[in-house]
Amino acid sequence: MKLTLPIIAALAIAGPVAAQTTVDSCNRQVTFEAPPTAAVSNDVNLTEMMLVLGLADRMVGYTGISGWKTLDEEMRAGVEQLPELSAKYPTKEVLLGAEADFYFAGWNYGMKVGGEVTPQTLQPFGIAVYELTESCIHIGEKPKVSMEDMYADIENLGKIFGVEDKATALIEGYRAELAAFAPDRTGDQKPPRVFVYDSGEESPFTAGRYAMPTALIEAAGGTNIMDDFEKSWATVTWEEVVERNPEIVVIVNYGNVTAEEKRAFMMNNPAFAEIDAVKNDRFVTLEYVEATPGPRNIKAIKKLAAAFWQQ
Repeated sequence: MKLTLPIIAALAIAGPVAAQTTVDSCNRQVTFEAPPTAAVSNDVNLTEMMLVLGLADRMVGYTGISGWKTLDEEMRAGVEQLPELSAKYPTKEVLLGAEADFYFAGWNYGMKVGGEVTPQTLQPFGIAVYELTESCIHIGEKPKVSMEDMYADIENLGKIFGVEDKATALIEGYRAELAAFAPDRTGDQKPPRVFVYDSGEESPFTAGRYAMPTALIEAAGGTNIMDDFEKSWATVTWEEVVERNPEIVVIVNYGNVTAEEKRAFMMNNPAFAEIDAVKNDRFVTLEYVEATPGPRNIKAIKKLAAAFWQQ
């Protein structure tokens, strides 16, 4: 059929039709008729995923950083034009007040199961939610954590915002960098036993089978002593830690208690005196943004490997 001039003119005025895209988000499929233009991200690592994809101009703000963490120089430069809408988890009113049309968050990364802000509570207000893959274990079953979790989030954000090429290039770069890197172990050295110390003195908060540090530790050539702990981030007992006797402790640095204070707590507590990591003073620190899913995971793997194999 030959288009008449009036029809051609009408199409030109209307402009290109935005392609509809559908992505998997935990146990849901979310369809976008067009890329969001007023996005909000929660937490430092999710915000950084948005920034590496060049999406700052599609955002109206971010939440959930200053209440627990500080921004390093790299992050401050990326968000200097954006307001922090809430120091901790946002309320529904905060997101509505920002006229958001998209919320990038996760379970225990800006949303609580049964809480006020969920995909279901925001949907009637036209706010679409994409959930951090690592966090999906809080609402259903998922495979053990791997680097594929982080790659999936970058890929899906690329689809949602129409920047697939950039997302693909980033993922290919991460894969290539990781493939070119191999832990410098010698002889028949066994993978070191590693414990992740996030926080807590009475009972330690740590990373289990579904939390990103498990994937980072394995990529660096180690084994998380809580690999069989069927949780993401959760609390265990110090007795379990002592019994499993880690050779290395990975400290997650954020909040009011510094990494050095956490190390001192373990080094000076007689109950931990027989732990190999304490006897040999083998601690390594990861910043929160390195230990959670995001663009700095490859750097974190290299840092861990240097500590594990004393490069």
